[in-house]
Amino acid sequence: MGKLEAIVLGIIQGLTEFLPVSSSGHLELAKAIFGDTSVPEESLLFTVVVHFATALATILVFRKEVGIIFRGLFQFKKNDEFRFSLNIVISMIPAALVGVLLDEQIEALFGGQVMLVGFMLLITGVLLLFANNTKAGDGYVTSGKGLMIGLAQAIAILPGISRSGATISTALLLGVSRERAARFSFLMVVPLIVGKMAKDIMDGGLSLEEGIPVPIFLGFGAAFVTGWWACNWMIDIVKRANLNYFALYCFLVGILAIIFSFIAF
Repeated sequence: MGKLEAIVLGIIQGLTEFLPVSSSGHLELAKAIFGDTSVPEESLLFTVVVHFATALATILVFRKEVGIIFRGLFQFKKNDEFRFSLNIVISMIPAALVGVLLDEQIEALFGGQVMLVGFMLLITGVLLLFANNTKAGDGYVTSGKGLMIGLAQAIAILPGISRSGATISTALLLGVSRERAARFSFLMVVPLIVGKMAKDIMDGGLSLEEGIPVPIFLGFGAAFVTGWWACNWMIDIVKRANLNYFALYCFLVGILAIIFSFIAF
């Protein structure tokens, strides 16, 4: 992976993480266009690193909310902070189980599966259309709703299924207000990404003994900077914009990806 390619992929990750268009799917498509020949494990390594960069950007933007989560977990008082923190933890369970039990199978999906990404983007588009046509709610995230949103996040491990799109859409379908849905969606992924990084480092999958490769370092920096900017600017778009526009975009890119897979392979 070259330096310019890493920077471009990092920018793509930073810009698409906070929109319901699947950042992982866009990364896979960009790798295919660049002619990336990385083995699945190496592709997944870069994907995890740039996701970690946007997780750090999320922590920076939502530092007050992150503080609320930590206070809620350690106060052990049944107040709003504790309930919010508990729901974040509950939402992590499905994706954490999938990551532990199906780790090898997931790695195999991050190796130029362009057609898979195309079809998953089409599914994301359909989901966004359903969510957009749902009557606006003003509800909160309960423990049960948190678990359902967590199941959506687990399914969104598939490249092409938008994590934010799946979780926000599920929350909207469950009657959660758009603002709370967006806030919960962006915060619930942070512990999973940090946990994934910690697990891979302990398992030796992300060895840093030989230093950080320059392309990965550049990709991390590009994803962090653009992610911080995008989170500040785009979170309002996610809360207010018509999801139909994102659905149409997913349909367009998904169809182009499927066509590309037939032409290129």
